[in-house]
Amino acid sequence: MLPSEKVRKFKTGIFTELSGRKQEAMKRGVDVIDLSVGSPDLPPPDFVMDTLVKYAQDINSYGYTLTGTPEFQEAVRYFYQARYGVELDEEKEVLQLMGSQDGLAHLAMAMINPGDYVLVPDPGYPIYEASVKLAGGIIHPMPLTAENEFLPQLNEISEEIVKKAKMMIISYPGNPVTALADESFFAEVIAFAKKNDILVVHDFAYSELIFDDHPQISFMSIPGAREVGIEFNSLSKTFNMAGCRIGYVVGNSDALNILGTLKSHIDYGVFYPIQKAAAKALTSNFSLLSDQAREYERRRDALIAGLAKAGWHVPKTSATMFIWARIPAGWKSRDFAYALIEKAGVTVVPGDAFGKQGEGYVRMALVQPPERLKEAAERIGLFLEKNRL
Repeated sequence: MLPSEKVRKFKTGIFTELSGRKQEAMKRGVDVIDLSVGSPDLPPPDFVMDTLVKYAQDINSYGYTLTGTPEFQEAVRYFYQARYGVELDEEKEVLQLMGSQDGLAHLAMAMINPGDYVLVPDPGYPIYEASVKLAGGIIHPMPLTAENEFLPQLNEISEEIVKKAKMMIISYPGNPVTALADESFFAEVIAFAKKNDILVVHDFAYSELIFDDHPQISFMSIPGAREVGIEFNSLSKTFNMAGCRIGYVVGNSDALNILGTLKSHIDYGVFYPIQKAAAKALTSNFSLLSDQAREYERRRDALIAGLAKAGWHVPKTSATMFIWARIPAGWKSRDFAYALIEKAGVTVVPGDAFGKQGEGYVRMALVQPPERLKEAAERIGLFLEKNRL
C-alpha cells in the first residue's frame, strides 16, 4: 500500500506525537498536566445538553439533514447581529459546516487550482497549510512577529507573489499567536484584496474569548468585507460543543456557493439534534459568554503569575484559550516541549509545529482549572531551576 503524492508530503501530526509521548510518561506513573490540545474542559450549557437529549429521543430526528435547517441559519443571522452588529442574509450569506476545520479543510479544494498561491500566516493553525497542499496550491508564508504585533506586513509581499495569489488566510484572535487586529488593519486587508483580486479568509473561532474589555471585531463588520471575504466561526470554543462538530462560514455569497457545491458531494449534513442544540445556543442569554471569558482570564492570570514566580516572564495574552510564550534562551522549541513532558509532566506544543516563525516559542492551552495551572507553573519552575542552559 502506497500513499498518494499529496499524503506523502505530510508527517504525523504534532498532537498525535505529543499524545504518544504523554502516554509513555503516564505508563511510567507520571501525572501529566496536558496543556497541548485546545479542547475545552468546560461543559456546554445545560440547555444545550437538554435540547440535544430531547431531540435525540425523537425517532424522526435520524434522517439526513443535507444542509443547515432554516432555524439554524436564522440563529446565525441573529447571533451575528446581536454580538457583532453585522446583518447577514441567512439564505445566501450563511453556510453550515461540520466544525470550522471542516470548512477550512475543504475551502482550498473548492477555490484553488494547482499552482495557485495562497498567503498563509506563519505561525498559523496547521489546517491552513495542509488544506492548500492537498489542493495542489503553493504556500507563501506571511511572517507574524512580535516586533510587528503579529500582524502580516502586506507591503512586504513581492509584486510577483501578489499577482499569483488567489487567497489569503488571516485569524484574529489568532491561533497559536493570540494577537488581536483592529479595524484599520482589516480595512488595509480589504483594500489589498480588492486591488489584487484575492479572497480573504478570516478564521474567527475565538471570537468570544477576548479579555480585558478589548472589543470584539468581526471582519464582516468592516465596510467592503463581504465583497472580498468570508469568515469562519464555530460553536466548539464559544459554547464548548467541540465534539458536536458544528460551525459555519459567513460572508461572500459566491464563495459560499462554491464551497457549498463541493460539500454537497462530501457529506449529508449535521445531525438534526445537534442543529437544534446549536440554534438554541446561538439565540440564548449571552451573559454565559461573558462568564466564560472571565474564567479563561482567571486561568491566564494564574498560569502567567505562576510562570513569573518561576522566573519565566510571559506577556499577558489578550484573547483565546492559549498562551504563546517565548521559551528561555538556549532551547529549541521541540527539545523544550519534549523535556517538559519527560521531566516535568507538563505537555505543551512546540512553536515550530505552527510554522518556521514559531521556533523559539511554545503554545500552552488554558484547558485546566486555575489550581492545576498553578501546579503546572510550579513544575515548570522546578524544571527550569534544574535545567538552565
